[in-house]
Amino acid sequence: MRKQIKYIFTGIFLLSITFGFSQRTKNDTINTGVIDVIKPYVPTISDAFKVKEVPSLDDETTETKKDIQYNIFSFPVASTFTPAKGKAAVVEKRAPTKLYDNYATLGVGSYTTILGEVYLNHAISRNESIGGYVSHHSSAGGIEGLEFDDNFSNSKINLNYSSRLRDLAWNVEAGFQHQMYNWYGVPESQIAQAQTNNIEVDHSFFDAHFGGDITFEDTYINSGSFFFRRFTDNKGSGENRFIAKAKVDVPINDVEISTDFKIDYLGGAFDRNYETTNELNYGNFQIGLSPTYQLKQDDLTVNLGVSLYYLNDKESGDNNFYVYPNISATYRLVNDVLIAYGGIKGDLIQNSYYGFANENPFVSPTLFIAPTDQLYNAYVGLKGKLSSNMSYNVSGSYIADRNKALFRNNEITLTSEDYTYGNSFGMVYDDTETFGVAGEINMDVNRNFKLGIKAEYFSYSTDDEAEAWNLPDIKGSLFLDYQIDENWFAGANLYYIGERKDQFYLNNGTITSPFTVVLDSYFDANAHVGYHVNEQFSVYAKANNIANNAYQKWQNFPVQSIQFLAGATYKFDF
Repeated sequence: MRKQIKYIFTGIFLLSITFGFSQRTKNDTINTGVIDVIKPYVPTISDAFKVKEVPSLDDETTETKKDIQYNIFSFPVASTFTPAKGKAAVVEKRAPTKLYDNYATLGVGSYTTILGEVYLNHAISRNESIGGYVSHHSSAGGIEGLEFDDNFSNSKINLNYSSRLRDLAWNVEAGFQHQMYNWYGVPESQIAQAQTNNIEVDHSFFDAHFGGDITFEDTYINSGSFFFRRFTDNKGSGENRFIAKAKVDVPINDVEISTDFKIDYLGGAFDRNYETTNELNYGNFQIGLSPTYQLKQDDLTVNLGVSLYYLNDKESGDNNFYVYPNISATYRLVNDVLIAYGGIKGDLIQNSYYGFANENPFVSPTLFIAPTDQLYNAYVGLKGKLSSNMSYNVSGSYIADRNKALFRNNEITLTSEDYTYGNSFGMVYDDTETFGVAGEINMDVNRNFKLGIKAEYFSYSTDDEAEAWNLPDIKGSLFLDYQIDENWFAGANLYYIGERKDQFYLNNGTITSPFTVVLDSYFDANAHVGYHVNEQFSVYAKANNIANNAYQKWQNFPVQSIQFLAGATYKFDF
């Protein structure tokens, strides 16, 4: 009964609540429309997940791999095919050129020119050999417009012996030379007087020399040499020169200093000087020492050194000491493509009658001989390769010389001597500064064609002399060598020498003041062509001074015009 009464009261209470709520809803003024609430979706990292390329499967069936067995059902197949044997490709090789130890050549040409050479070499044993050399070059002359003989000749003979042992190699050699030239460059104003005096313009030189050298292996003494020359002429002149050199490595605190040692003796005499009949003597004794230390670091190489000289003038009795810089450096900026180099050096240059006569054979036998004190020679440059077959070199230099030797035309004195008619040269000395720039290109167009070009420009400054006598302002050269085919070959060389200045004395009964003359620049072109008949025998032809220009290399001394020469060469072994 109590439970029923409880249920009755609960039902009455719920009905009263429902009735009250419904009465309240009827009197409410709020709009009962639907309200949509929209909120933008903002994803978060936690919402993303990565899909695995290979899903993990927890399946015993799929995880278990089945073994697969492959069976090949092979059976023989009949075939008549036979593979050919492989053969490596063959590169065509040029047959090696046979080299001969000896050769002889002879040529004849215009102006009755004779050119001959013989070179001999014979191996006595595996370590010993003996050789010799003979040459002759002469011409009967015939330059148009000359009144005096212009023939010349130059003959040489040389013998040598060499030996090579385990720790050293040495060589000795001796030779003789005879030269004959003429003072044919008599100016037009003096020809009549020279013919009246019946002058003899020939001038002959004689040279006998002996020397040797030795080279050591794995010792502090690297090499040594000596040389003696006796040089004379047919005018009573004579000169002796002895040179001894050695190169050693001096160890100092685990550092080796490369040191050059030199002794140079010069002594000579002329029968007379140019103005008087007094004998002219000259000579000096030099001792030189040049230590150098080389420093290398990566692409930089530096040579640090100094040159020390002691000079004793045996005529005046003066003793002097000289100190010169000896520094050079190279730096590879771009491997072999671009290499910078530079340095500053000095030297005590030993001048000699032999050296002057070989440079200018028309000197008079009355020269004043003295050494040149080259204070410094500073230079910088760039060199390298533009390609695998083209190299270049560009440089600039500045040289300061004290007592630089200059050739100058001798004064006209009209004495009994054959070289006093303005047809010879003497030496003057002056302090000179030289600025120069140079450029050079060498090309190997291919293995058969080579070409080289070089150009130089110079500017001079002197103290006492009016000009830097007989020094050109421009030099240029070009050479080419072409092996046309297996038999034919050809080549050419061209030279250009700029203007030079010299001094000239005019004498028409009374001596007048000297005046400066300008020697024109000249161009000399030479070419040759030849044919190899076989490995040993060849024939050739040459043409010199093709421009047919009788230019003056020295004042009043014109050269031969165009010249032709033909000859043959034979190579052989004993």
